[in-house]
Amino acid sequence: MIIKIFIPLFIAFFPLAIVANTISGLVKDKHGNTLPFASVLIKGTTRGTTANSKGKYVLQLEPGVYELVCQHIGYQSIEKKVQLNNSALTIDFILEEQQYTLKEAIVQSGGEDPAYAIIRKAIAARENHLNSNKKFQCKVYIKGQLQLRDFPAKFLGKKVDFEDGDTSKRKMLFLSESEAEYAVDGRKKKVTVVSTKVSGQSNGFGFASPNIISLYENLVQIGSGINPRGFISPIADNALSYYKYKLQGSFFENGKMINRIKVIPKRKYEPLFNGSINIIEDDWQLQGVDLTLFKENQVQFLDTLHIEQLYVPMKDQWVIKQQVIYPAGKFLRFDFFGNFLQVYDQFDTDPVFGKGFFDHTIITYTDSSNKKTLQYWDSIRPVPLLETEIKDYLKKDSLEQLRKSPLYLDSVDRKRNKPSFATLFFTGYTYNRDRYKSSISVDPLLFLASINYNPVEGSVSRFGFRYNKTVSESKSFSIGPEFRYGFHNSHLNAYLNSMYNFGKRNTTILSFSGGKKVFQLNNENPISELNNTLSTYYWNHNYMKIYEAVFAKASVNQGFGNGFTGNAVFEYQDRQPLDNTIESLHGKSFAPNYPTELMASNFQEHKAFIAILGISWQAGSRYIQLPNKKFSIGSRYPLLNLSVTEGVNGIFGSDVQYTKWKLSIKQRINLKLGGSLVYKAETGGFLNADKFFIQDYQHFSGNQTAIASEYLNSFQLLPYYQYSNTAHWYGCIHTEYHLNGLLSNKIPVMRKLNWFFVLGGNALYLEQHQPYYEALFSIENIFRLFRVDYVRSFEQNGTNTQGIRVNIPFFRDTK
Repeated sequence: MIIKIFIPLFIAFFPLAIVANTISGLVKDKHGNTLPFASVLIKGTTRGTTANSKGKYVLQLEPGVYELVCQHIGYQSIEKKVQLNNSALTIDFILEEQQYTLKEAIVQSGGEDPAYAIIRKAIAARENHLNSNKKFQCKVYIKGQLQLRDFPAKFLGKKVDFEDGDTSKRKMLFLSESEAEYAVDGRKKKVTVVSTKVSGQSNGFGFASPNIISLYENLVQIGSGINPRGFISPIADNALSYYKYKLQGSFFENGKMINRIKVIPKRKYEPLFNGSINIIEDDWQLQGVDLTLFKENQVQFLDTLHIEQLYVPMKDQWVIKQQVIYPAGKFLRFDFFGNFLQVYDQFDTDPVFGKGFFDHTIITYTDSSNKKTLQYWDSIRPVPLLETEIKDYLKKDSLEQLRKSPLYLDSVDRKRNKPSFATLFFTGYTYNRDRYKSSISVDPLLFLASINYNPVEGSVSRFGFRYNKTVSESKSFSIGPEFRYGFHNSHLNAYLNSMYNFGKRNTTILSFSGGKKVFQLNNENPISELNNTLSTYYWNHNYMKIYEAVFAKASVNQGFGNGFTGNAVFEYQDRQPLDNTIESLHGKSFAPNYPTELMASNFQEHKAFIAILGISWQAGSRYIQLPNKKFSIGSRYPLLNLSVTEGVNGIFGSDVQYTKWKLSIKQRINLKLGGSLVYKAETGGFLNADKFFIQDYQHFSGNQTAIASEYLNSFQLLPYYQYSNTAHWYGCIHTEYHLNGLLSNKIPVMRKLNWFFVLGGNALYLEQHQPYYEALFSIENIFRLFRVDYVRSFEQNGTNTQGIRVNIPFFRDTK
């Protein structure tokens, strides 16, 4: 009976326990406008809180006397002494705009603004401050939200429906919070996420990777997607060549004189900041940052990116207290904006890290990090939630619980599963069973309309469907048949694909397929069905050479951690030759269905059993560790891949017997302002070639159509089978230099369109053969999607060709 009485009383009075010993209020300017993300600190410490975007703050403290300091970039700070005795106080702050004083100075005609002397001293001290901020440990609170303020009624022919019952244009797309422990030692970083929350996703993991935008770096990186070149800091070693400066004035804070300097780019269409920075006199450190990037500063995918930072004194240096990033933009008629806040606290500027503290896992989410209660979040959250954020949590969390109910899932499925003309014929249809975490995906009926064509099969129809099932967060599988019918040769081919994915720490992928299938002679499929159809039907160039095979294939891909991945493939094929059944079209004859540069007639029927073993390694691979899954986020070091292919004689009547090997290296090198360099080099050959057929040759992915093939894995003008061989050694390299706005930002039209130049080259070397070279000049980022290449090939015999290639996303057909 006592328990029954006590629990309701505890629940009823618990909110009082939360608000007791708190100080809360609003931060405004003298005109009554709220000041978003103002900082409220206990004087002389980094302990405090941050106001939300509506100026409201809440600070929980133990009883005692405190001196609070309220700060906001561009406003005079205010100090207030308060006494807290087991009570809840309301303390509002009204900040006045910062009043700047300018020293009397005699400025001659053409004289230099006083800001330049301050900037030179800040530049001279930059490296010292950079190094002093490279080792620390702290706690960080991260909150991010992204909203829509407008969007189209339809997208790609489908109604845009957020399934939330709200018809307004303003939508909270994403809202998350995280609390983490952050450790840094030079390049080494480690984040331990203590708590994380995503609106409407009880099992979700929010943003938890602190990203301090440091102007002490010569080149400031703000995510690879914003501008891969980075942005030149206003206090970089060479900043005076890029910026103009103006001293707006000085003010005093914490006994220090702080200079506010306006930062002005000298030229448009350079990766430069606009706005103001605060520099502390004598220390020459940053106290505040208020900068903006625009499209003309080579920002991609955004219209503007605004950055605010506040630094506070800590012992003999100034450390970052908070950072707010405001992105905004429009993309395909979706108008979005947001803010991403980071609040830092409990700094240790002289930490001692034990041996092995830093490893390959840079972010670790603790087991219960996304299971924290509402009471827990209310007790640790340094920034009060907005009313819209509270509503979003309540609404989406309630909808999530509702969506888990069988009745709701069935009702949603009934709505989603209604077919339309577009889904049935063009995009494909999916039948969902959310209650059972399963679905059936069906190819578009357009594939049945004989849209593909080749002189062997004539018009080709194909169709398939796939059953997908999610067993748990770390287990899933899929299975489904594929059908293909050639109307002119009256051949039906059918086979089955299946895949099983599992593993909590390191993922394992098992796959099996078997049946009867049409293969290209180069099993890596250098030309797509659709591309070949256009080439064959309109220009009588049938580049795709095919055969049929009854086959069975099994493979396993296993991650081992520390950058290692292994794979094994076992495949059996009973290979049947195919010949043209259509000799000509539009009065022009087709070439035979085999590479005439290698063969005088088609191959003979035979069997092949092939085993492939491979291993890949990328040094310095970094990982994110979730409670039940671990995945790699890559590395700046090269990716190495070694594989050995064995043609095994005698197994299941196999007629082949050979061994070939391949070693490749691939890397992307960030040249910062100079752009980026990507390359892939490959070497290999046959150790023995006792029995082999055309399918077993070492083939090189070529391209003889106007649609660009995959750049780092192919040649853009090379005939598909001209250089296929069984030599003991070959070597090739593919490389591209992406200027990422360098040079093109000097051309009036291109700099406004944000189109970039690419320089590339491919080379192929063969044993006892003349080498083959290609040079490319390309323009990419055309309307953010397309790329156009001019390619010229060079051969030692003087046979040079040239052509235009167009890279169209989603055009390539993988079937």
